[in-house]
Amino acid sequence: MKELQAYQPSDAELEILQVLWERGALSVREVHEALSQEKSVGYTTTLKQMQRMLDKGVLARTEEGKVHYYRAVVKEKPVKRSLVRRLMDTAFGGSAVGMALHLLGEEQPSAEELKDLEKLIEQMKKEQND
Repeated sequence: MKELQAYQPSDAELEILQVLWERGALSVREVHEALSQEKSVGYTTTLKQMQRMLDKGVLARTEEGKVHYYRAVVKEKPVKRSLVRRLMDTAFGGSAVGMALHLLGEEQPSAEELKDLEKLIEQMKKEQND
């Protein structure tokens, strides 16, 4: 399980994980239907990908009658943290501020997002002064 904490899924694996994190345990058919709403993907492709993820220990499977239900074993937050850390290290030289400035320069944040950023900055300033 420890090696899964820093697990970095492929794009296809991440799409499957995202569906399972959002909706909980699902059958292959249900995952396939969710993925098909965004793009064309074959059922057997989804099935094989989920079987590989099961073999890696990324997914767990339970059986109810003739239907197999899959759930994510890896937790969303650590996986996303690992992916962001890798992007930050490779594209921004490890600079969280550089990455944040780049992202904010590309897209106009909403008023609510700006308030959240202001709160975060104030909290960080307070922690530095303590």
